[in-house]
Formats: sequence, structure tokens, C-alpha cells
Amino acid sequence: MPSAPGDAAPRSSHVTIDGLEGAFARVELADGTLEDWRLEELPVGVKEGDVLEVRLRGGERHVRVDHGETRRRRASARQALTAMNQDAPTGEIDL
Repeated sequence: MPSAPGDAAPRSSHVTIDGLEGAFARVELADGTLEDWRLEELPVGVKEGDVLEVRLRGGERHVRVDHGETRRRRASARQALTAMNQDAPTGEIDL
């Protein structure tokens, strides 16, 4: 359906749930800054590490969990951790 004259195309970005605390989610924005968003304004069941797609249209924020991007980022983090631990010493470490 074509947009009405003057309607801006929706803007979309991704944010990551950094942590959950009470009624709030600490959200990492694309530029790395953190904000607290009310859980009641987010999809039910969000959890730490979820990637959210945020679309702004007509001054309203629409949020959904981007399951594909969440899986991709978790797999990438797992691979990076495995690579870092590949040359780690084994056994007890004395301090």
C-alpha cells in the first residue's frame, strides 16, 4: 500500500537487551549507549541478549524481537569466545 503524501518511510534500527532489572530493561543502542526502557513497552518475554528491531513511524515506536539477528549474534559471540579460549592454559591457575 503506498504511503500517503507527507508520510515518512519507517526508520528501523536494532537494539540489544543488556539486562533486566525490575520493571525496566537496560537497552544498548546502536551507538553503544545504554538506556532504561519500561518492560511493559517491550514484547512479552524479552530476555537478556535479545536483539530488538525498532521501527519509528509517525512518532510511534514499534518493537519486535528479531529472532534471526539474535541467533546470529549469539553464534558469533560463541565463536569469538571459543577462539579466545583455544590457547588458554589448562589446569589450575595460581595467583
